[in-house]
Amino acid sequence: MSDEARPSRTAVVIPAAGRGVRLGPGAPKALRALNGTPMLVHAVRAMAASRAVSLVVVVAPPEGAAEVKNLLDAHALPERTDYLVVPGGETRQESVRLGLEALPEGVTTVLVHDAARPLVPVDTVDAVIEAVRDGAVAVVPALPVADTVKEVEPAQGPGDPEQVVATPVRARLRAVQTPQGFDHDTLVNAHATVALAGEGATDDAGMVERLGAPVVVVPGHEEAFKVTRPLDLVLAEAVLARRRANDGF
Repeated sequence: MSDEARPSRTAVVIPAAGRGVRLGPGAPKALRALNGTPMLVHAVRAMAASRAVSLVVVVAPPEGAAEVKNLLDAHALPERTDYLVVPGGETRQESVRLGLEALPEGVTTVLVHDAARPLVPVDTVDAVIEAVRDGAVAVVPALPVADTVKEVEPAQGPGDPEQVVATPVRARLRAVQTPQGFDHDTLVNAHATVALAGEGATDDAGMVERLGAPVVVVPGHEEAFKVTRPLDLVLAEAVLARRRANDGF
């Protein structure tokens, strides 16, 4: 079958093996409750809400993969969407790679989504998928930056001030969200080619950029924010309360 005639199949990889230390001690961030339901479940449901998504691969903490599988089994997901749980690695980059390796044949479009962005609207998910299917090899949802951003030189020692070295033009800046969308082969090639030391890549689109491939932006959404700190949990609860009041969510 030619590439033009091959049906498009979309899968999502959700790396959820991190501890989320900025939310404080306790369960891994992805398993923290939001309105009584783990954030990870909200994130999986947000991806499965798109009729284009046929598979969600959750990359879990290696010691907690069975727990995550039981958790997802206990919560209703759309019947049209399958899911897998696979053990993750030491870094986010390694976990995404392991998620990619778990994808079956026939997947042409891959989304990579943060488990800590549980409230992304389905319209944003669909916009990313549509852009990839229209020919983009890498797509990121993003919002204009509201604050002035300064580039600084790191402090020389504890308590020392940081010196500003540049002020980027705000109109050219975007705050990137997820899900990020990719042509399957392009993302696999990036993970096979781009080796980053230390904590590895935290942005898959950045890996594709290192290949010299173009990355395009589609509009993000204010409700696709990342739950990182305790105050973010308060905001997320407020968003869910508004959805229940307005939509019966």
